[in-house]
Parts: sequence; structure tokens; C-alpha cells
Amino acid sequence: MHQTDLAALVRDIPDFPKPGVTFKDMTPLLADPAALALAVELMANPYRGRGIELVVGAESRGFIFGTAIAQALSAGFVPVRKPGKLPGETLGMDYNLEYGTDRLEIHTDAVKPNQRVLLVDDVLATGGTMRAKCDLAKMIRAEVAGIAVLIELTFLDGRTRLGDLADRVHAVLQY
Repeated sequence: MHQTDLAALVRDIPDFPKPGVTFKDMTPLLADPAALALAVELMANPYRGRGIELVVGAESRGFIFGTAIAQALSAGFVPVRKPGKLPGETLGMDYNLEYGTDRLEIHTDAVKPNQRVLLVDDVLATGGTMRAKCDLAKMIRAEVAGIAVLIELTFLDGRTRLGDLADRVHAVLQY
């Protein structure tokens, strides 16, 4: 299996979640063991030997890829969750989505100051979710060593919302 084979396993779902939007559905890729393994390797490979201590992923598909990438890099995993889902003291960040607003939270003690983290998600679209994760990482004084996504929707220009971290984005597939 090759990287081009991964793109064939991402299907377009027109008018989801609302009319005029074409959703990139990666569930066929996730269901294929070889494709899933390749996607994780292609997301992790640029960060091998770069001192990544923790992988930070937001629910839900950021958990799927994040934990697998953490294992591949021999790093720990830090979950970023929706409000009220983490039991300890948290910091939160409100952000805009393509379809509204949301909030993400992280445990205040999840990352030690200056720990090297890799932020992981399934898709970089408008950049709202990733920007919130970048801001949370800065709030807890983590060093963002990189940002890995399976899919980047380049026509939505989400990288520009990441400011000085835009050059740290690695996307396996771009549309």
C-alpha cells in the first residue's frame, strides 16, 4: 500500500453536515488495517528522533490517531476534551468551527513546562480546532514541536490561523 492508496479510501459525502459542504469521510481508511497502519506511520515519521515527549490529541479522531502516533514515537498521550469531560483542574479555550463555536479543555498538569509536544488531529480545515490546541499548549507552556494531520483542506487556508506554527504542519493528504 502507498500514500496514494490512502486517498482512494477517503470518500466524499456531499451536503454533510449541511447543504453545500462536502465532508471527507475517512471511516473506510480507518476500517482498513493496512491503510490505518500506513496513515499512522506517515503522520509519525517526520517526528521520529525529534524528542517528542507527548502527543496531544482532541476528541474524537484526534484520540484515534494521537494514541497510535504516541505509541509509534514512544511518547505519552494527552487528551484534549470537550467541556466537563476531564476530572481534574482544567484550562479551556473557546474557538470557532466551520459550523459554529465550541470549547476544548486540557488538564492543567498534563504537560510540564517546555515539554516537547506533537499536536495531532484528523483534519486541518479552517484551523479553529488546531488554533485552540496551539493556544492551550502555549497556556501550559509546552513547546509545540510539530502538528500532524491526516488531511488538510488547503482551500480553507487553516494554516494561516496557526500563525508562527503554520510551518510546523505536516499533512499526509491535501485537498
